[in-house]
Amino acid sequence: MVSKRLSREAGHRRKFLTIIDDTPECERAVAYASKRAQSTSGTLVLLYVIVPDDFQHWLGVEKIMREEANATARAALDGYANKVRQKLGIEPEMVVREGKPTEEIHKLIEEDQDIAILVLAAGAGKEGPGPLVGAVAGKGAAFPIPVTVVPQNLSDEEIDSLA
Repeated sequence: MVSKRLSREAGHRRKFLTIIDDTPECERAVAYASKRAQSTSGTLVLLYVIVPDDFQHWLGVEKIMREEANATARAALDGYANKVRQKLGIEPEMVVREGKPTEEIHKLIEEDQDIAILVLAAGAGKEGPGPLVGAVAGKGAAFPIPVTVVPQNLSDEEIDSLA
């Protein structure tokens, strides 16, 4: 069970959470979430989750790999944040976490009671909608807030008309 959402109370703003990764559909989720945040006077939260599976090496190598992963995460967040700033003039919050993506999403939602909607994009390829969208549809992995799933093939104009 998720704690009470505060986004509708005085002094709070509804936050739209989207996940930054290297999937092609990620850009569509950011486009929709940022437009939705702008049109509802909300806020955009960009989350990048570093999966630590590859850090099982000697301490020195592990530290370097962790630093590189963090630099990659920051660069990806900065790239999307710059696009949002330039296109819509809103300042997104940027969060980097390390762990399993679904667990870190749950933790962030629990910690930030203004996060009210998770926005994901479904891939259009033959490999399926993507791991996070698959997790939403799977048993026991549902998120504790509403999830909006954006089709990867929506154009900017279509997103503008829907958001």
